[in-house]
Amino acid sequence: MPALRDLVIVIKGAGEMATGLACRLFRANFRHLVMLETDMPMAVRRCVSFCEAVYDGTITVEGITARKSDTSSAITRIWEAGEVPVLVDPAWSVITGLTPHVVIDAIIAKKNLGTDMGEAPMVIGLGPGFCAGEDVHCVIETNRGHDLGRIIKNGPAQADTGIPGTISGVSLERVLRAPCAGVFTAACAIGDLVTTDQVLGHVDQMPVTASIDGMVRGLIRNQTRVPVQCKIGDIDPRGAAASFDTVSEKARAVGGSVLEAILHRYNR
Repeated sequence: MPALRDLVIVIKGAGEMATGLACRLFRANFRHLVMLETDMPMAVRRCVSFCEAVYDGTITVEGITARKSDTSSAITRIWEAGEVPVLVDPAWSVITGLTPHVVIDAIIAKKNLGTDMGEAPMVIGLGPGFCAGEDVHCVIETNRGHDLGRIIKNGPAQADTGIPGTISGVSLERVLRAPCAGVFTAACAIGDLVTTDQVLGHVDQMPVTASIDGMVRGLIRNQTRVPVQCKIGDIDPRGAAASFDTVSEKARAVGGSVLEAILHRYNR
């Protein structure tokens, strides 16, 4: 049984949820983390998504810095600097060479894109699309509500509802979606306070307007090409009281459950 400090943990994805759990693990002194991403990740809550390092080289979330690793050989150097490496590796090919103790699928694709229990002694899936005991060793429930963060050791997570979580009584109205396929051009920034019917940007020539008052908590990168109905932003109805640059309570809860599952497996 390896010492906890020596565990190598690979996280598929580096979006909001993956970043929240990476921060939780990092603060628990798991420092051999590796995050795998595509070459053009698209995050809405960009201020709290380590995948932004793919574009900008580095990003710091709550005092923890992630750095783009151009090669698998650079991973060790980034670890030694006390940072989290983000490697562009959509095929997850680095897993074989790293021989990780834990693999976590945190892509939140609502389906399994190829993760299986043979990738590591412990494989964890977040949310719908995974079945504990079949393709992963355990599943973490990601649906808001009483079971959020539940560790499932047999069977699947709850099915995807397609309905965003409710904040201050608001659900569907807080999500910004592309009215058509095209290139998104922003007319606001993350952290801006906006009002109902305000134009927040365009997809090609079609305006994207706010359905509620609040704070822009998330927005995709400017000049991103999107399909119709793609989620491109998020308005928090709490307005100035909202936080756009800290990990969400949902990501913290899920991260805590991942931590619990790893400790249960390895802290013996």
